[in-house]
Amino acid sequence: MAEAISLASALQLELAFDLVVKLRKPQAGLLFGKGKLEELKGMMAAEDVDLVLVDGPLSPIQQRNLEELWGVKVLDRTGLILQIFGERAATREGVLQVDLAALEYQKTRLVRSWTHLERQRGTGGGVGGTVGGSGESQLESDRRAIDDTIVRLKKQLQKVEKTRSLHRAARAKVPYPIVALVGYTNAGKSTLFNSLTGANVMAEDMLFATLDPTMREVELPEGQKIILSDTVGFISELPTQLVAAFRATLEEVLDADLILHIRDISHAESQAQSDDVLDILTSLGITERAQEHMIEVWNKIDLLPDEDRETALNKAQRAEAILAVSAISNEGMPELLAGIEAALEDPMITEVVRLAYAEGRRRAWLFAQNVVESEEQDELGFLVTVTWTAKQAAQFEKHG
Repeated sequence: MAEAISLASALQLELAFDLVVKLRKPQAGLLFGKGKLEELKGMMAAEDVDLVLVDGPLSPIQQRNLEELWGVKVLDRTGLILQIFGERAATREGVLQVDLAALEYQKTRLVRSWTHLERQRGTGGGVGGTVGGSGESQLESDRRAIDDTIVRLKKQLQKVEKTRSLHRAARAKVPYPIVALVGYTNAGKSTLFNSLTGANVMAEDMLFATLDPTMREVELPEGQKIILSDTVGFISELPTQLVAAFRATLEEVLDADLILHIRDISHAESQAQSDDVLDILTSLGITERAQEHMIEVWNKIDLLPDEDRETALNKAQRAEAILAVSAISNEGMPELLAGIEAALEDPMITEVVRLAYAEGRRRAWLFAQNVVESEEQDELGFLVTVTWTAKQAAQFEKHG
């Protein structure tokens, strides 16, 4: 319920009342039984309610019937999250992804579609030019208008994704590792990002404050540079069409050399939130092997009671891939930077490379990389002992 209230707060809605309703069996047409429907209607009238949020899925028929019975607008969890995403999305791709997800969702709720399409026309996004014949019903016209708009949005998305793939290819040439922040929404990712980069990313105590990835360059204590990426927060029971809609945005995580899983360790449901994040990462294609190279960052330790705080700090010290920090007070931040640096260090391998006398360019490359330990000559050429990383070895193989 606390999370549902936070979702409402994200849209600056004024909460009249909240209620947990126990259902023995959900009713197909109205979800609730007769007695509960009348009781809720009376409560709404007393509080002058004009919007009801149901923190769960509603069928199109249930949504329509509840609106008619109560005389108020009704949104289910998916509809509410779509509204929030619509307000938060900032980049061109983010806006297109939200519009597409909203239309796919709305396609099943054509009783509500005309208002949305009128709004689209009003904002210039519209579905203009889809005028049906004289025998075409409003429902058919709406359906065709939505289908046409979905096709158009998908074409626009393909262009945007192509541009983004070019940007990603350009980033791949930058010799800096990418470190992605992931975590449950409101875990403090953006505050941590701001603390590490000095950037002014929206960081509020609000669900889904960040919807588009933001990337900044950060220099680590020993001088190594990284690209830090802040991403959209995850949430339990995220509607499947929204996971799909934001897959492209979250692909930044797939490209990352290191993932920082930010947890609000002060939250009562911190472990359950962590499980939800890992489930979504798995659905995005993050393998168990990649998760083994993830650092878990226990944020907001400043909000823990003293005894719990000491317990959390002791646990983090004993675990290699856990770091406890406070993005607000900066406690543990130097250790976090050092942990990132250590995690990005490739293990060094010492081996002997044989080079022919004619391979002067390859020999010069080895010396330029400062990986040569010693060198001997025989009748066939050079025997060079090198200490290098697997990445440098792979680069050497390509250096003909």
